[in-house]
Amino acid sequence: MAYQMTQSRPLDLATSYVFDQPRELAPFTLADQYGNQFTNQSLQGKWSLFFIGYTACPDVCPTTLNKLAAAYPKLQKISDSFQVVFVSADPKRDTQIKRLDYINFFNKEFKAVSAEHTELFPFSRDLGFVYAMVGEDSDYQVDHSASYVLVSPRGEKTAVFKTKPTPGQLPQIINSELISDVNKIVSAWH
Repeated sequence: MAYQMTQSRPLDLATSYVFDQPRELAPFTLADQYGNQFTNQSLQGKWSLFFIGYTACPDVCPTTLNKLAAAYPKLQKISDSFQVVFVSADPKRDTQIKRLDYINFFNKEFKAVSAEHTELFPFSRDLGFVYAMVGEDSDYQVDHSASYVLVSPRGEKTAVFKTKPTPGQLPQIINSELISDVNKIVSAWH
């Protein structure tokens, strides 16, 4: 099935930015939580929502994955070929088994992918994510983006969902706005 944007006027979106021209992702090879390859081919025919983080994250990641798990049934109603992909930016500690246990706590249908930094960093940058290791010892933290990226069924970066900072609270994307924006974006494609 060929997908393309059919909307000629701007969409009225609450929390996302849609690229005028979708951006094809460079070739990549990651591994999912089952040890299977996750490549550009894994995106074909599916809407994919990406989020970057790490399993030892004390706040943003578990909060975000809880929110995505709550939104997932409605996202699946928009497109039955919808997948949520958690990208681990900590391949040293986030082993395949650790990613499996972690992501299954939130939703067994979600993907949890990673790779060595030589593959992971260019892939993350291609999506528009940033991450950095902070600290010297084994208890280091990983600073990372809190946005989401929507990739079309052709494997093209289509939209970015940005957090709305609220003083004293974690940066978040409001589920109702996410669902509304995804619905408008997917509906504008055929």
